[in-house]
Amino acid sequence: MSDTDKRLADVRARIDALDVDIQRLISERAKLAFEVAQTKGEQLPAADYYRPEREAQVLRGVLERNQGPLSDSEILRLFREIMSACLARQEPMRVAYLGPEGTFTQQAVYTHFGHSVLAMGQAGIENVFEQVQGGEADFGVVPIENSTQGVVTHTLDLFIDSPLHICGEIELRIHHNLLTHANGLSGIERVYAHQQSLSQCREWLRRNLPGVELLPVSSNAEAARRVRSAPEAAAIASLTAAEIYGIPALFSNIEDQQDNTTRFLVIGRERFSPSGDDKTSFLLTGDEGPGLLHALLAPLATHGLNMSRIESRPAPGRKWSYVFFIDVDGHADEAPLSTAMAEMEKVGGEVRLLGSYPRAVTSRIQAGNEKAS
Repeated sequence: MSDTDKRLADVRARIDALDVDIQRLISERAKLAFEVAQTKGEQLPAADYYRPEREAQVLRGVLERNQGPLSDSEILRLFREIMSACLARQEPMRVAYLGPEGTFTQQAVYTHFGHSVLAMGQAGIENVFEQVQGGEADFGVVPIENSTQGVVTHTLDLFIDSPLHICGEIELRIHHNLLTHANGLSGIERVYAHQQSLSQCREWLRRNLPGVELLPVSSNAEAARRVRSAPEAAAIASLTAAEIYGIPALFSNIEDQQDNTTRFLVIGRERFSPSGDDKTSFLLTGDEGPGLLHALLAPLATHGLNMSRIESRPAPGRKWSYVFFIDVDGHADEAPLSTAMAEMEKVGGEVRLLGSYPRAVTSRIQAGNEKAS
C-alpha cells in the first residue's frame, strides 16, 4: 500500500468513527426531545410542545458557533432538519401553505420547519387561515411582502378579522428560472407565471423575449404544470417546481433584482414567549381627527423603538377610514414596547396585537454575513 493510500485509509477511518459519534449524539438528542414531550403529557402532538422562541435561540447559537468550513446556510439547514426530525418523533406537525406543491411558500415551510412536517397545500391564502383557525393545521405559512413588489394586501386584509396570531417570520431569497422544453428562446411563444413573478422578471423578459405573450396564473407551480406538456411555452418557477414537473431550466436567476427576497409569516393559534431578538406586529385603528396617527405612534419614538414597517388598508364598513399595520422591534411582553403599547391605547385608538415572534434567523445570512466555505 502506497503512502497516499495509507493516508486516505486513515482519513476514512476517522470519518467512519465520527459518523458513529454523530449518529449516537443525534439519537441521544432525539431521546431528550421525547423526554421534553413526556413532561407535558403522554402522546401529545408535536405542535403542543413546539416552541418557536426556543428553536430560534438554538439556531442563533448554531450560527454564532459556526467557524466553517460549512457555510452558515448549510450548518443552519443541517440543524433545522435534526430538530425537525426530533420534533416529529411521535407525530409530524401539520403546516398549511399557499400551494400547490412546488411554490416558494412550500419552500418557506421547509426552510422554517424542516422536512419532517406534513405540508398541506391550499388553493388560497384565505384557505390557509381557515385550516389553522379550524384546527386542521397546527400552523400556516403565508406571504406578506416582497422586497421589490411590496406588500401582499390580501394577507393583511385577512388579519383584520382573524383571531390568529403571528408566530414567526421567514425571509426567503427568491430566484426565478425559465422552465421550458423548448431548445431555445426562439421556440417560446408564451410565458406563464404568477403576476408578481412576471413583474419581478419584467426587464429580463423585455430584453430576451420581446413580444412573447405573458400569461398570469394563480401560482408558479401552476405555470410549470401547464408547461410540462407544451413545448412551445415556458414557465417562471423555482428549481423545485422544475424537478417536480420534469421541466428543464433553460435560464436560471432571471429576476431583475438579485437581492429579490420574500418575507413570509407563520400563523398559529397561540402566543409565545420572548426569544431575545423579536419583532411585534399590531393593528391600529382610531377615530378620525387631525394628528391622530402621529399621536398613536408618538410613544414608539418616546421610548426609542424602531418601527420597521407601516401599511394602511381600508377599514371594512367605514368609507375613507383606514387601519394601520405596524411592525416594531421588541416583544409585547417586555419593556419598553409593553409600556409604549399601553400608552398608545390611552390615545383613544384600538391597539390590537397580531403577534410577537422571533426575528427570522436567516435574515442574518441574507444580510450578507455568510461565512466563507
